[in-house]
Amino acid sequence: MTTKTQLTARRLGRTGPAVSSPGLGAMGLSGAYGPVRDDDGVRVLHAYLDAGGTLLDTGDFYGSGHNELLIRRTLAGRDRDEVVLSVKFGALRGPDGSHAGFDARPAAVRNFLTYSLRRLGVDHVDVYRPARLDPAVPVEETVGAIAELVEQGYVRHVGLSEVGAATVRRAAAVAPICDVQLEYSLFSRGIEDEILPACRELGIGVTAYGVLSRGLIGGGTTGGMRAASPRFQDGNREHNAALAVRLADLAAAKDATIAQLAIAWVASRGEDIVPVVGARRLDQVGALVDSVRVSLGDDELARIEELIPRGAAKGDRYPSRHMADLDSERPLG
Repeated sequence: MTTKTQLTARRLGRTGPAVSSPGLGAMGLSGAYGPVRDDDGVRVLHAYLDAGGTLLDTGDFYGSGHNELLIRRTLAGRDRDEVVLSVKFGALRGPDGSHAGFDARPAAVRNFLTYSLRRLGVDHVDVYRPARLDPAVPVEETVGAIAELVEQGYVRHVGLSEVGAATVRRAAAVAPICDVQLEYSLFSRGIEDEILPACRELGIGVTAYGVLSRGLIGGGTTGGMRAASPRFQDGNREHNAALAVRLADLAAAKDATIAQLAIAWVASRGEDIVPVVGARRLDQVGALVDSVRVSLGDDELARIEELIPRGAAKGDRYPSRHMADLDSERPLG
């Protein structure tokens, strides 16, 4: 595994922390794409941090708390101040792991954070964000509750996730927002129309997840939550995988993999964008760290646009019941 590559330093918006880019998404270490032994998960987290990584992205509902406990194990004996913990909250789960909606009421915000702090074994989190907009709670109330936690020292920065431009503006009127977490990849470019311009106008960064479209870009399997993804169903998987293969020659010319090329493409979209890439194995950590050496010139970026035009992928990002939860997918009206 390569550990000599220097990760890029970027800041989450005008008001947020400096972080390493790419960041590491930890969801896959808690069974989202198939089983991972806890010891192996901790090794993955250590490998990223040992390579100079700082940004760990998690959610209190990843494995119903399991992911935060893995991070706690990893942080033991390390300098807490060298790690930026980005935590999502609000997604409700049943005992069988089923989805049960979202809760972003102020009282729930404080409650969720209390349990996250205990599981993580820390006295604060660096970025705290609702996983989705709660349709029953004005975003101003949710953000106001997080802002109070910032004042009390339990949270350092307010973030958002999968919200539209209008919601970003409403939230930013209440408290400084450091970043919005959004799916952004060669297969998912909807944020370019309204959300990304709004964030840039307000000085808000973007942490981009789904950079590899859950493995479709770069050769992932179909295990775990992919089975329910429309992009992996009804012939869409074959179509989308063939799209990604179009990058093979360009990737080879850059001495890179298709996945590394896709990560570099997202990183090239602006200094205010930080790709967050998941890893379940040590070699995947090495690959995401090494992706920073891939630079793309104007001609190469134009060629990528030709190979994978916007909108070329088939299938929604999530099943219809989950697409309905995405404020970011609602038209401005």
